[in-house]
Amino acid sequence: MPSTSTPAGPLVRGLRCRECGRGYPAEALHVCEFCFGPLEVDYDYDAITAVISREKIAAGPPTIWRYSDLLPAGGSSGAAGAPGGPVDLGAGFTPLVRADRLASELGLGELWLKNDTLNPTGSFKDRVVSVALTRARELGFKLAACASTGNLANSVAAHAARAGMDSVVFIPHDLEPAKVVTTAVYGGKLIAVEGTYDDVNRLCSELTADHPTWAFVNVNIRPYYAEGSKTLAYEVVEQLGWEVPDHVVVPIASGSQLVKIHKGFAELHRVGLLDEEPQVRISGAQATGCSPVATAFAEGTDHVRPQKPNTIAKSLAIGNPADGWYALDVVRSTGGAVGSVSDDEIVEGIRLLARTEGIFAETAGGVTVATLAKLAQEGVVRPDERVVAYITGLGLKTIDAVSPHVGPTATIAPTIEAFNAAVEVDA
Repeated sequence: MPSTSTPAGPLVRGLRCRECGRGYPAEALHVCEFCFGPLEVDYDYDAITAVISREKIAAGPPTIWRYSDLLPAGGSSGAAGAPGGPVDLGAGFTPLVRADRLASELGLGELWLKNDTLNPTGSFKDRVVSVALTRARELGFKLAACASTGNLANSVAAHAARAGMDSVVFIPHDLEPAKVVTTAVYGGKLIAVEGTYDDVNRLCSELTADHPTWAFVNVNIRPYYAEGSKTLAYEVVEQLGWEVPDHVVVPIASGSQLVKIHKGFAELHRVGLLDEEPQVRISGAQATGCSPVATAFAEGTDHVRPQKPNTIAKSLAIGNPADGWYALDVVRSTGGAVGSVSDDEIVEGIRLLARTEGIFAETAGGVTVATLAKLAQEGVVRPDERVVAYITGLGLKTIDAVSPHVGPTATIAPTIEAFNAAVEVDA
């Protein structure tokens, strides 16, 4: 049986309910037993302030673990003597790319792209999984599991293989073939479930009770798992010379990533790494075919009503987002917006990003770029702002979405005459 008493280190007090504030030990827990609110990691920020510095971070590894003092496992805040240290494939410290050509197309000024397509398994999920499995291993778990729309499946299977853990990964039956292959190749168990992601997630919630020795990264290990997304804020600030952007645009699936990016900006000020409290506007991006948060924002309501997904953006196809209300609250409180875009606009967003900046994103990236374009046109994202858009997954995972729309410019005989007749080149 996994241990329920392994401490998370001197910089973590335990877990705390986001709703009622009740405290819990740093165990494999995710829901408050009193109000059923979600649990999150409770840090000793005074202790962190005493040990963290920009210089210490700069001297750390070029991965998320350079911020180990602000993470709930591994490194300075991990349990002493944890076997092997962090479960690490090298996630994080991905490029922050100045995107002048895309900015010009959209009528914006200073635009940056956080290019998380270059993570080890091709998506930002490597950040959250590295943290989750590090903590799971500290707690004594030997098997990693998850419900996934694809990217998380890839990452859990890969990190589990690296850590010598077994894995059982659950996916919707109609997932993109590339994501199926890039999960199955790592040798764990891959279970396709007839239904949507929400059906898969519900099954995993039930299995968590039946299999207490399994570390379901987005169920019983979720409080630790979610903290990995904060590093998307930390890195942007460090890569901008310890300055914050004015506005960021983040894709929304469960909503957790957006909420944790907001938390990450605030934490940097709280532990003394930023002199002034950051005022970052945060906007969200969804596909119209699965847009419960965007719909609630447009309707001006606090109720995020579940939807049945119908979109090519399968990695964002969560019809009942666990953190949907919290994401909505962050967007409103920071003066951002939540937009949604059609499948045709998603494909155009993928192609626009590739054509202007040489980055091939999956459908989630197409959602982000297309939503950014729409928000810029509406004046929500302004030309006088320093803007960062998060590109969270690699296009080779969802090649089926764009393959009907791109191909050879011409098919010719192997002669100069045939080329000259078929192709007109300006240069």
